[in-house]
Amino acid sequence: MGEPVVGPEEIRRADVTLVDVRWYLDGRSGAAAYEAGHLPGAVWVDLDTVLSGPPDPAGGRHPIPTPEAFAEGLGRAGVADDATVVAYDDNGGAHAARLVWLLRLLGRPAALLDGGLSAWQGELETGVVTRPPVTRRVVAWPAGVFRTADEAARAPVLLDARAPERYSGESVLPSDVRSGHIPGAVNAPWAANLNEDKTFASRERLREHYGALGVTGDSDVTVYCGSGVTACHDLLALELIGVRASLYPGSWSAWSAEPARPITTGNQPR
Repeated sequence: MGEPVVGPEEIRRADVTLVDVRWYLDGRSGAAAYEAGHLPGAVWVDLDTVLSGPPDPAGGRHPIPTPEAFAEGLGRAGVADDATVVAYDDNGGAHAARLVWLLRLLGRPAALLDGGLSAWQGELETGVVTRPPVTRRVVAWPAGVFRTADEAARAPVLLDARAPERYSGESVLPSDVRSGHIPGAVNAPWAANLNEDKTFASRERLREHYGALGVTGDSDVTVYCGSGVTACHDLLALELIGVRASLYPGSWSAWSAEPARPITTGNQPR
Protein backbone atom coordinates (compact mmCIF):
# COMPACT_ATOMS: atom_id res chain seq x y z
CA MET A 1 0.00 0.00 0.00
CA GLY A 2 2.99 2.29 0.26
CA GLU A 3 3.80 4.69 3.06
CA PRO A 4 0.99 5.96 5.33
CA VAL A 5 2.41 9.50 5.15
CA VAL A 6 3.74 11.15 1.97
CA GLY A 7 5.24 14.50 1.05
CA PRO A 8 3.78 17.13 -1.30
CA GLU A 9 5.74 15.78 -4.27
CA GLU A 10 3.47 12.71 -4.25
CA ILE A 11 0.33 14.73 -4.93
CA ARG A 12 1.69 16.00 -8.23
CA ARG A 13 1.10 12.54 -9.69
CA ALA A 14 -1.80 12.49 -12.16
CA ASP A 15 -3.20 9.25 -10.76
CA VAL A 16 -3.62 10.46 -7.18
CA THR A 17 -7.09 11.29 -5.88
CA LEU A 18 -6.91 14.19 -3.44
CA VAL A 19 -9.42 14.28 -0.60
CA ASP A 20 -9.94 17.26 1.71
CA VAL A 21 -11.18 16.20 5.16
CA ARG A 22 -11.31 19.51 6.97
CA TRP A 23 -13.54 19.47 10.05
CA TYR A 24 -13.68 21.72 13.11
CA LEU A 25 -14.52 20.88 16.70
CA ASP A 26 -15.79 24.42 17.27
CA GLY A 27 -18.57 24.00 14.71
CA ARG A 28 -17.06 25.88 11.80
CA SER A 29 -17.93 24.44 8.41
CA GLY A 30 -15.32 22.21 6.81
CA ALA A 31 -17.21 22.45 3.54
CA ALA A 32 -17.04 26.25 3.59
CA ALA A 33 -13.31 26.17 4.31
CA TYR A 34 -12.84 23.75 1.41
CA GLU A 35 -14.81 25.95 -0.99
CA ALA A 36 -12.78 29.00 0.02
CA GLY A 37 -9.55 27.31 -1.06
CA HIS A 38 -8.37 23.74 -1.55
CA LEU A 39 -5.71 21.75 -3.36
CA PRO A 40 -6.42 21.68 -7.11
CA GLY A 41 -8.67 18.77 -8.01
CA ALA A 42 -9.43 17.78 -4.41
CA VAL A 43 -12.89 16.65 -3.39
CA TRP A 44 -14.28 17.21 0.08
CA VAL A 45 -15.46 14.31 2.24
CA ASP A 46 -17.58 14.92 5.32
CA LEU A 47 -16.24 13.40 8.53
CA ASP A 48 -19.69 13.35 10.14
CA THR A 49 -21.67 11.64 7.38
CA VAL A 50 -19.18 9.65 5.28
CA LEU A 51 -16.43 8.68 7.72
CA SER A 52 -18.81 8.16 10.64
CA GLY A 53 -22.15 6.54 11.35
CA PRO A 54 -25.00 8.29 13.19
CA PRO A 55 -23.96 9.21 16.75
CA ASP A 56 -25.49 7.39 19.69
CA PRO A 57 -24.56 6.95 23.38
CA ALA A 58 -23.29 3.40 22.92
CA GLY A 59 -21.26 4.15 19.79
CA GLY A 60 -20.12 7.66 20.66
CA ARG A 61 -20.04 10.84 18.60
CA HIS A 62 -18.34 9.32 15.55
CA PRO A 63 -19.08 5.59 15.25
CA ILE A 64 -17.39 3.67 12.47
CA PRO A 65 -19.66 3.74 9.39
CA THR A 66 -21.06 0.50 8.09
CA PRO A 67 -19.10 -0.93 5.13
CA GLU A 68 -22.11 -0.15 2.95
CA ALA A 69 -22.32 3.49 4.05
CA PHE A 70 -18.56 3.97 3.70
CA ALA A 71 -18.54 2.58 0.16
CA GLU A 72 -21.60 4.62 -0.84
CA GLY A 73 -20.29 7.87 0.61
CA LEU A 74 -16.89 7.64 -1.06
CA GLY A 75 -18.49 6.50 -4.30
CA ARG A 76 -20.82 9.50 -4.24
CA ALA A 77 -17.73 11.73 -3.97
CA GLY A 78 -16.17 9.99 -6.98
CA VAL A 79 -13.44 8.16 -5.06
CA ALA A 80 -13.02 4.91 -7.01
CA ASP A 81 -12.02 1.51 -5.64
CA ASP A 82 -8.70 1.60 -7.46
CA ALA A 83 -7.88 5.20 -6.53
CA THR A 84 -4.66 6.04 -4.75
CA VAL A 85 -5.93 8.48 -2.15
CA VAL A 86 -3.92 11.26 -0.54
CA ALA A 87 -5.94 12.98 2.17
CA TYR A 88 -5.25 16.20 4.04
CA ASP A 89 -6.70 18.78 6.40
CA ASP A 90 -5.35 21.96 7.96
CA ASN A 91 -4.62 20.53 11.39
CA GLY A 92 -1.66 18.22 10.98
CA GLY A 93 -3.77 15.35 9.70
CA ALA A 94 -5.84 15.09 12.88
CA HIS A 95 -9.04 14.39 10.94
CA ALA A 96 -7.79 13.22 7.55
CA ALA A 97 -6.06 10.35 9.36
CA ARG A 98 -9.49 8.76 9.88
CA LEU A 99 -10.03 8.32 6.12
CA VAL A 100 -6.48 7.12 5.51
CA TRP A 101 -6.58 4.54 8.29
CA LEU A 102 -9.97 3.18 7.24
CA LEU A 103 -8.88 2.80 3.61
CA ARG A 104 -5.65 1.09 4.63
CA LEU A 105 -7.67 -1.32 6.77
CA LEU A 106 -9.33 -2.44 3.55
CA GLY A 107 -6.00 -2.83 1.79
CA ARG A 108 -6.48 0.26 -0.37
CA PRO A 109 -3.56 2.61 -1.17
CA ALA A 110 -4.03 5.74 0.92
CA ALA A 111 -1.73 8.19 2.63
CA LEU A 112 -1.79 11.35 4.67
CA LEU A 113 -0.26 14.49 3.15
CA ASP A 114 2.62 15.38 5.44
CA GLY A 115 2.13 18.96 6.63
CA GLY A 116 -1.43 19.15 5.31
CA LEU A 117 -2.79 22.10 3.40
CA SER A 118 0.17 24.32 4.29
CA ALA A 119 2.58 21.88 2.61
CA TRP A 120 1.18 22.83 -0.80
CA GLN A 121 3.23 25.67 -2.30
CA GLY A 122 1.11 26.29 -5.40
CA GLU A 123 -2.14 28.11 -6.03
CA LEU A 124 -5.32 26.93 -4.33
CA GLU A 125 -8.55 26.23 -6.15
CA THR A 126 -11.88 27.64 -5.01
CA GLY A 127 -15.39 26.32 -5.36
CA VAL A 128 -16.45 22.68 -5.49
CA VAL A 129 -14.80 19.91 -7.49
CA THR A 130 -17.37 17.42 -8.75
CA ARG A 131 -16.14 14.00 -9.77
CA PRO A 132 -18.48 11.52 -11.49
CA PRO A 133 -20.05 9.22 -8.89
CA VAL A 134 -18.77 5.64 -8.91
CA THR A 135 -19.94 2.36 -7.44
CA ARG A 136 -17.49 1.03 -4.87
CA ARG A 137 -17.38 -2.58 -3.81
CA VAL A 138 -18.63 -3.11 -0.27
CA VAL A 139 -15.89 -4.72 1.83
CA ALA A 140 -16.37 -5.82 5.43
CA TRP A 141 -14.11 -4.34 8.07
CA PRO A 142 -11.39 -6.83 9.07
CA ALA A 143 -11.98 -8.78 12.26
CA GLY A 144 -10.23 -7.64 15.40
CA VAL A 145 -9.36 -4.07 14.41
CA PHE A 146 -12.13 -2.48 16.45
CA ARG A 147 -12.22 -3.05 20.20
CA THR A 148 -15.24 -2.90 22.46
CA ALA A 149 -15.21 -0.91 25.70
CA ASP A 150 -14.61 -4.09 27.72
CA GLU A 151 -11.75 -5.12 25.45
CA ALA A 152 -10.21 -1.65 25.70
CA ALA A 153 -10.38 -1.83 29.49
CA ARG A 154 -8.39 -5.10 29.40
CA ALA A 155 -5.86 -3.96 26.80
CA PRO A 156 -2.22 -4.58 27.81
CA VAL A 157 -1.34 -1.15 26.39
CA LEU A 158 -4.12 1.43 26.17
CA LEU A 159 -3.26 4.82 24.67
CA ASP A 160 -5.39 7.97 24.99
CA ALA A 161 -4.72 10.26 22.01
CA ARG A 162 -6.38 13.36 23.46
CA ALA A 163 -4.63 16.50 24.66
CA PRO A 164 -3.14 16.23 28.18
CA GLU A 165 -5.72 18.55 29.74
CA ARG A 166 -8.58 16.42 28.45
CA TYR A 167 -6.86 13.21 29.54
CA SER A 168 -6.33 14.59 33.05
CA GLY A 169 -9.88 15.91 33.32
CA GLU A 170 -8.82 19.54 33.70
CA SER A 171 -10.66 20.38 30.46
CA VAL A 172 -13.91 18.85 29.29
CA LEU A 173 -15.94 19.22 26.12
CA PRO A 174 -19.55 20.34 26.56
CA SER A 175 -20.59 17.15 24.78
CA ASP A 176 -18.79 14.90 27.29
CA VAL A 177 -20.79 13.64 30.23
CA ARG A 178 -17.75 13.22 32.48
CA SER A 179 -14.09 14.21 32.37
CA GLY A 180 -10.95 12.16 32.86
CA HIS A 181 -9.70 8.97 31.21
CA ILE A 182 -10.13 5.20 31.18
CA PRO A 183 -8.29 3.62 34.13
CA GLY A 184 -4.93 2.29 33.04
CA ALA A 185 -4.72 4.41 29.90
CA VAL A 186 -1.50 6.23 29.10
CA ASN A 187 -1.65 9.67 27.47
CA ALA A 188 -0.28 9.70 23.90
CA PRO A 189 -1.51 13.03 22.45
CA TRP A 190 -1.83 12.85 18.68
CA ALA A 191 -0.12 16.25 18.39
CA ALA A 192 3.05 14.73 19.88
CA ASN A 193 3.50 12.83 16.59
CA LEU A 194 4.30 16.11 14.85
CA ASN A 195 7.12 18.59 14.50
CA GLU A 196 6.49 22.30 15.05
CA ASP A 197 5.61 22.73 11.35
CA LYS A 198 2.96 19.98 11.70
CA THR A 199 4.91 17.46 9.65
CA PHE A 200 5.39 14.00 11.14
CA ALA A 201 8.32 13.45 13.44
CA SER A 202 11.06 11.08 12.33
CA ARG A 203 10.61 7.36 12.88
CA GLU A 204 13.44 7.47 15.41
CA ARG A 205 11.68 10.12 17.46
CA LEU A 206 8.36 8.30 17.21
CA ARG A 207 9.98 5.06 18.43
CA GLU A 208 11.44 6.92 21.41
CA HIS A 209 8.15 8.63 22.15
CA TYR A 210 6.02 5.48 22.08
CA GLY A 211 8.74 3.40 23.70
CA ALA A 212 8.60 5.72 26.70
CA LEU A 213 4.86 4.99 26.87
CA GLY A 214 5.45 1.24 27.07
CA VAL A 215 4.97 0.39 23.40
CA THR A 216 7.27 -2.20 21.83
CA GLY A 217 7.17 -3.92 18.47
CA ASP A 218 5.14 -6.83 19.80
CA SER A 219 2.82 -4.84 22.09
CA ASP A 220 -0.94 -5.44 21.97
CA VAL A 221 -1.99 -1.81 21.65
CA THR A 222 -5.45 -0.24 21.69
CA VAL A 223 -5.93 3.47 21.01
CA TYR A 224 -8.84 5.78 21.78
CA CYS A 225 -9.49 9.51 21.85
CA GLY A 226 -12.58 11.67 22.24
CA SER A 227 -14.68 10.02 19.54
CA GLY A 228 -12.41 7.69 17.60
CA VAL A 229 -11.09 10.22 15.07
CA THR A 230 -7.75 11.66 16.24
CA ALA A 231 -6.83 8.22 17.61
CA CYS A 232 -6.31 7.30 13.94
CA HIS A 233 -3.40 9.77 13.88
CA ASP A 234 -1.69 7.69 16.57
CA LEU A 235 -2.55 4.53 14.64
CA LEU A 236 -0.76 5.86 11.54
CA ALA A 237 2.22 6.95 13.64
CA LEU A 238 2.39 3.46 15.14
CA GLU A 239 2.25 1.96 11.66
CA LEU A 240 5.22 4.12 10.69
CA ILE A 241 7.28 2.40 13.39
CA GLY A 242 5.99 -1.08 12.64
CA VAL A 243 3.44 -1.44 15.45
CA ARG A 244 -0.01 -2.78 14.63
CA ALA A 245 -2.75 -1.46 16.89
CA SER A 246 -6.53 -1.49 17.26
CA LEU A 247 -9.08 1.27 17.73
CA TYR A 248 -11.75 1.61 20.41
CA PRO A 249 -14.17 3.56 18.18
CA GLY A 250 -16.59 4.74 20.87
CA SER A 251 -13.66 6.26 22.75
CA TRP A 252 -14.27 8.70 25.59
CA SER A 253 -17.60 9.89 24.20
CA ALA A 254 -19.06 6.40 24.64
CA TRP A 255 -17.13 5.40 27.77
CA SER A 256 -18.03 8.53 29.73
CA ALA A 257 -21.70 8.28 28.73
CA GLU A 258 -22.08 4.99 30.62
CA PRO A 259 -22.34 5.85 34.34
CA ALA A 260 -21.25 2.39 35.51
CA ARG A 261 -17.85 2.64 33.85
CA PRO A 262 -15.02 3.88 36.11
CA ILE A 263 -12.93 6.93 35.29
CA THR A 264 -9.62 8.29 36.49
CA THR A 265 -8.49 11.92 36.63
CA GLY A 266 -5.09 13.53 36.96
CA ASN A 267 -1.86 13.05 35.10
CA GLN A 268 -0.29 9.67 34.51
CA PRO A 269 2.45 8.75 36.98
CA ARG A 270 5.97 9.06 35.57
